[in-house]
Amino acid sequence: MQENSKGIIYVMSSAVPGLIKIGKTGVANYEQRMYNLEHNGYRNVTALKRVFAIEVESYDEKEKLLHTIFEKSRVSDTEMFALDVNIAIKLLSSFEGKVIFPKTETKEEVFEEAVESSQSKSIPNGIYHFQKKKKSDNKTVKASAKILNGKWTLLKGSILGMTEDRGTTKKSRATRELLSLDESGKLLEDFELGECTPSFAGAVVMNQSINGWDDWYNEKNEPVDIYRKNNEQETEE
Repeated sequence: MQENSKGIIYVMSSAVPGLIKIGKTGVANYEQRMYNLEHNGYRNVTALKRVFAIEVESYDEKEKLLHTIFEKSRVSDTEMFALDVNIAIKLLSSFEGKVIFPKTETKEEVFEEAVESSQSKSIPNGIYHFQKKKKSDNKTVKASAKILNGKWTLLKGSILGMTEDRGTTKKSRATRELLSLDESGKLLEDFELGECTPSFAGAVVMNQSINGWDDWYNEKNEPVDIYRKNNEQETEE
């Protein structure tokens, strides 16, 4: 009976880069469990933060499966794993179930973003530029961003697209609402996007869904997709 019960499997990041928690909880206990972990930590690990959670059938069985798959990355007899969080998210989002967190994204969007996030780690620190004309209003969007240790910051003075086109995600729309823009779309102060993908950064800038790998350029005027391709070639070799 318990094996067929419905519950939530979650992934949390921690204060230590590359150290994540994979756990489970009952549906009714989820919010309280997240509150306790985020405020009190787990086994002396602090700054736990929810990253992904999905409601599934037979959650006990599925959590055991995850722990077995990632056993070599497990930290002693705990629910902590030295593992790229995107690997865990990709596997979890392949399960049949309902996404509980983040609430603004579908399973397909979570999976695609996890794949892209893993690939985005190949982009080195530096300043990157974006320039593209919006077909909806024929205005040119021109932005700059700084990448430092995988975290993106949109730079003050960037000119963002103002018309919202089809294909924007709930997450990009929610981020846009936090930006300080003037009437022309100029960004009035730097804005930290955190760890994200070129496509997400491009969607925020353009106010539409795009393939950011082809539209963000380094200081040599090379698209950032060059880093993804180089990484794929090295992996194949």
